[in-house]
Amino acid sequence: MPDAGPLVPPAPQQQSTPSTAVPDVPRPVVPDRPAPSAVPDFLAALHPPVALLHPPPPSTPTDVSAPVPPQVPPAAAAPARVLPAPAVPDVPAVPDVPAVPDAPTAPAGNAFQRALGGPTGLGTASLSLARRHPSLPPEAEVASAAPLAPAEGRAVPGLYHHPIPEPDPVRVAEVSRRIKLWAEDEVQLYPEEWEGQFDGFSVGRYMVGCHPDAPSVDHLMLATRLMVAENAVDDCYCEDHGGSPVGLGGRLLLAHTALDHLHTTSEYAPGWAESLGSDAPRRAYRSAMDYFVRAATPSQADRFRHDMARLHMGYLAEAAWAETDYVPEVWEYLAMRQFNNFRPCPTITDTVGGYELPADLHARPEMQRVIALAGNATTIVNDLYSYTKELDSPGRHLNLPVVIAEREKLCERDAYLKAIEVHNELMHAFEAAAADLAAAWPVPPVLRFLKGVAAWVDGNHDWHRTNTFRYSLPDFW
Repeated sequence: MPDAGPLVPPAPQQQSTPSTAVPDVPRPVVPDRPAPSAVPDFLAALHPPVALLHPPPPSTPTDVSAPVPPQVPPAAAAPARVLPAPAVPDVPAVPDVPAVPDAPTAPAGNAFQRALGGPTGLGTASLSLARRHPSLPPEAEVASAAPLAPAEGRAVPGLYHHPIPEPDPVRVAEVSRRIKLWAEDEVQLYPEEWEGQFDGFSVGRYMVGCHPDAPSVDHLMLATRLMVAENAVDDCYCEDHGGSPVGLGGRLLLAHTALDHLHTTSEYAPGWAESLGSDAPRRAYRSAMDYFVRAATPSQADRFRHDMARLHMGYLAEAAWAETDYVPEVWEYLAMRQFNNFRPCPTITDTVGGYELPADLHARPEMQRVIALAGNATTIVNDLYSYTKELDSPGRHLNLPVVIAEREKLCERDAYLKAIEVHNELMHAFEAAAADLAAAWPVPPVLRFLKGVAAWVDGNHDWHRTNTFRYSLPDFW
């Protein structure tokens, strides 16, 4: 997993026909043809102008800590399967609060832009692609043209990124409160002396910023628990807070069974079940996944397990290089980072949004390319922002600037600047691939999912930029 710092202490169908066939082979990172004319229009709708939010006054929302109850709609449901919302609203509606304006409206004659605007008619409100203030009813939304007050933190100079609206402070506070209770009371994740590190992670701001279309705090908590659990495994098993490359494969395999349960004989099942509570990472995985599977569809849960297996394989590759003191070629490092990256986070964007991207659409190679590029770009963001922190840590930490400097014989500054260029290429490729897919498959669940992934990419950058408790930039400018 990309660097997340110490969170824990050392621990012992809808079927459609595409307009053209797409081969199941990824294209080069930088397309060898001009970007399609749809790209600028798609990006304009994807990243509407940022406006100032005037949130409702602080309140104490009702604690709805139980996971969203499962409910499987009939097979003949709408194109995007809408997951049930919790019965109790997490934030009281305040009808006079301005919100972020909807995405720009497309001209009536542009079918592609009309699709980006979302479906219309009875029963389609939940499929809207507009970025609305999530805690307000539609009738309470009033556009504001006021500019966003800049949050603390400096963006990496030259880094291609998009600003986001300031995350709703009421939701941030509530997610932060609930995740701390979960960490302390449900999974015993860290002792008292680690409280400052946990608070400094600012996971509430992180998840609210990454999932602007989440219907409720309960939905946000699905992603928040998984994020914290993933970082607990990384810290305790892989990094300097009790981790080691030696024997990592065995530890990861046993932790993975908390996500993908062991099916064994009655004689040996109790030993496995007992092992799930044996350390903080496994307790966190088990609990977070239990909440998730009760809210997700079986397809969404299996998709997440698959991406977590990818993540664990990336951990093992990096550990193998650490054991042999091997500095990979740049292309080898980027291959490892396609697995050891943020991919499991944006892949659940529909579950957190309360709907489902059908499995056949999620599995399409064009969609897989979009998700892979999103994960790759956001992981290089982590490399760039955590660079100085990792240099100050014991041992050698592989990140893209370090690998470029070593393999291409560049000074630290030039290697860092080249890593920015790599990130920017990946971001442009991600956006072009998303625009291509939106043009080829202009159906509501695809378009909403693409916007959700883009929102996650933007929110991930904003969290890195603003988390000055954890990150500082090198003095290269």
